[in-house]
Amino acid sequence: MSIRRDLALSRAPALAFASMGVLWGSFAAFVPDLKAGIGASDALFGMILSVSAIGLMSAMLVAPAFDRRLAARAMPVGALFLGIGFLFPGVAGVPLTFSLAMLWVAFASGLLDIVMNARVSELEATERRSLMNLNHAMFSFAYAASAFVTGLVRAAEWPPTVMFAGLLALIVLATRWMQMPVAPAEADNPKGLGYPLGAVVLGGIVVMIAFMTEAASESWSALHVERSLGGNAMQGALGPTMLGLTMGIGRLTGQLISERIDNAVLIGLAAILSSCGAFLAAAAATPVQAYIGFGILGLGVSVIAPTALAMVGQSVGPGPRTHAISRTAVIGFSGFFLGPPMMGLLSEFAGLSVAFMVVGGLLIVSLIPIALLKGLRRNARV
Repeated sequence: MSIRRDLALSRAPALAFASMGVLWGSFAAFVPDLKAGIGASDALFGMILSVSAIGLMSAMLVAPAFDRRLAARAMPVGALFLGIGFLFPGVAGVPLTFSLAMLWVAFASGLLDIVMNARVSELEATERRSLMNLNHAMFSFAYAASAFVTGLVRAAEWPPTVMFAGLLALIVLATRWMQMPVAPAEADNPKGLGYPLGAVVLGGIVVMIAFMTEAASESWSALHVERSLGGNAMQGALGPTMLGLTMGIGRLTGQLISERIDNAVLIGLAAILSSCGAFLAAAAATPVQAYIGFGILGLGVSVIAPTALAMVGQSVGPGPRTHAISRTAVIGFSGFFLGPPMMGLLSEFAGLSVAFMVVGGLLIVSLIPIALLKGLRRNARV
């Protein structure tokens, strides 16, 4: 009943999260075809995804103004902008045009991400309930379902544009229920003055490592199953499907226990669990073993970014909340800038198994900023 009530409270942002999830889930399952379609090597494909992250980080800087200008219409407009952008990577043909298409996708994704996270943070403050993990779970479940359906579409040899056109049609229907007003205090503080820089920086580093892990797993799991372990197209699509499904389950679990456990402790335990999953996926000898590894990784990493964003949102007043979250996201989303070229270069010269071992190591490193953030919060209370 609590989950149903929380979903009803956050229906508008939950639909926005789900819209983003179906698009990125389909993209992840199409990665082998998209990569082959532009004739890119692992290193080049990783660099293209890295360059596209410039659009993502640029969006972080303009998102507060976009949010303020469009107000209640910011989420539906952002979702439509993203859905239209995904029509183009599948017809790019060459690396240059694919890069330009991904710049659009990344910019639109950044705009929508900041707006919907800010709306959830506002709801948490108003309703005095934890809602961030639940809304991120909607992204993950939509991601998993879309990746699975895309596997069937790939097996039927349908082009990516057909799938993305269908998803765009669904998003157009969903935008009717995405409108949600901006909190008055946000509109009254256009410069976003008065947020704690230390919490933003440390929270951003934690989110960055989590997003590096997510980007590495989402974009390269299908390739790992198909190329490293000899899987077919449907088996490859099950990699991101398993990741998205377990991330959704992990985030629902995080939603249920977030009121009973300290956020920093929750993130630390999640980092350890997800690192074990990454190591298992790296050592896998069969697709089934890789699925288990991706599943464990998904369960752990699922709660890291949303919980860290919630901690930042809770540390500021309503006036600068969108700005604080956007600045945290500027740092955090650099994970999408750093992750793809890291995976591409490691895959090119050492193989995807080694690349996933490095991902596991990074998750262990994330325990340092988590501990510092916990200490910062404790000192603030004193």
